[in-house]
Amino acid sequence: MESRSALRALRLERVSEQQDSSVERLVRNSLISDEAVGRPFSERVRQSRRTLENYLKAGGLPRWMERVIEVDGRIALEQQRLATAYRALQGECEGDPALFARRWLALAHATRYDDLNDLIRQHNDWYPIERDLPMDLRTRDYVKVNGRSYRRPELGPEWVLEHFPA
Repeated sequence: MESRSALRALRLERVSEQQDSSVERLVRNSLISDEAVGRPFSERVRQSRRTLENYLKAGGLPRWMERVIEVDGRIALEQQRLATAYRALQGECEGDPALFARRWLALAHATRYDDLNDLIRQHNDWYPIERDLPMDLRTRDYVKVNGRSYRRPELGPEWVLEHFPA
């Protein structure tokens, strides 16, 4: 029995002799004093309600934000892809604007954006609800965000030709 307690004491001495990790130093420095367990809660934290909904909201980015990031990123990717194709086709049809226009119109009408348009529709439908946007009683629509509409246009031939005219 004594050998077990001696072995424990020896292990504790070894642990105390080892260098503290950065995490241990951070925790030790965050204490108010050696006797205290940690800093007291702030006034804001003490006044807020602790509910399951608030806990789940704090877990990560809200879905509306993830969707906006994904939609804007995929639209930017499509614009880059189309700009590359536009320049390549201009190089191929150099000197023949009618041929370029025919081929570019065919490409614009052949390109499909079904998955991205589904995501854009979800964004346009759910963003004001998830974001809890107020209604403008005069227009009977949701209030604009930073002076512009939250809606994203769906992609199609018109969108392609608006950004890259034939």
